[in-house]
Amino acid sequence: MPVHAAATLPAPRTALSPATLETPMPAADEVLVRVSAVAINPVDWVIQGTGRVTYRWLRTPAVLGSDVAGEVVAVGADVTRFHVGQRVFGLATGTDRGRDPLREGAFQDYTTLLERLTAPTPENLSDEEAAVFPLGLSTAACALFQPQHLGLRMPGDPASAAENGVVVIWGGSTSVGMNAIQLARAAGYDVVTTASGKNAETVRSLGAGDVVDHRSPSAVDDLVAAVAGRSVVGAVALGAGSTDACLEVLSRTGGKRLAMASTPISLDSLVGSRRLFPAMLPVFARIGLGTVRSNLRARRLGIRAGFVWGSSLRDDAMGPRLWGEVVPRMLAEGALRPAPAPLVVGEGLGALQDALDRQRAGVSAQKVVVRL
Repeated sequence: MPVHAAATLPAPRTALSPATLETPMPAADEVLVRVSAVAINPVDWVIQGTGRVTYRWLRTPAVLGSDVAGEVVAVGADVTRFHVGQRVFGLATGTDRGRDPLREGAFQDYTTLLERLTAPTPENLSDEEAAVFPLGLSTAACALFQPQHLGLRMPGDPASAAENGVVVIWGGSTSVGMNAIQLARAAGYDVVTTASGKNAETVRSLGAGDVVDHRSPSAVDDLVAAVAGRSVVGAVALGAGSTDACLEVLSRTGGKRLAMASTPISLDSLVGSRRLFPAMLPVFARIGLGTVRSNLRARRLGIRAGFVWGSSLRDDAMGPRLWGEVVPRMLAEGALRPAPAPLVVGEGLGALQDALDRQRAGVSAQKVVVRL
């Protein structure tokens, strides 16, 4: 059986390590992709450093990574949208519960992608640019369009003027935020958002209307003023402290739905600790208490709030429509552009651990990418 190289997590809380894996044949609804570029997300180093607690189902060795761009080398029996030799990008979900992290993880030379979570790469897009999309785009779509979250219409759906309104996005310069701005605008909604001063023009160029500095002590007041009495159809909370800020904005503007895509506090300090136990106890206690407090406040205010899981579209009707219809059409029309911009930090599987460390150290309005 053919084999290929991979960067695996050999055990919890260890560095990525080179390994040789059997190259799988795609299942009926999958494509096998020769990986050309991958992007790094915070969840990658969170799993690496805290997976024993946060991803308890994940067995090691495992291949991490969600963002893939490359070339199709084999297609499953039921695949109709792709052919061998075609450039594609898609969402790898190998670290999810019930999936196979060795055949479905991104950080390897060959991986399998579900046809319904894959899109063709346009000629005017490099693999490095295409790789920035999958998880950020999927998470943004879940927050905006899934019925259990904001439940908005998708781009291309008909709408009357009465159905228009404003989406509030706290964290507009994040990967999820930049994609949410573009998707919301394509669906016909206005967007008010937060970003630092240096990133304000970037998020405006993606379609945001008013942009408020999230570090300003008057940020909530400024967002309320930017809404200017228009109907608020919901808010998306991205980043530590964003949930409480969004609840305040919604309570003052009449909005009733909140999609949360971040924990109340960052897990960075826990990932960097020498021992997971007992360092995790105060961190997860704060997260738990903060989440309960925010949920109770949302309930008192009559606001429906829920946490977004970006790969949940794998199992609903929205996923195939997003990846099979909306994304290709928006790319063709120029309504969707790769954002954040790729920051290529290395080449080859051996560069991935440094790339995870670089992402964890912090980047602004960029997405860390590795060429394979």
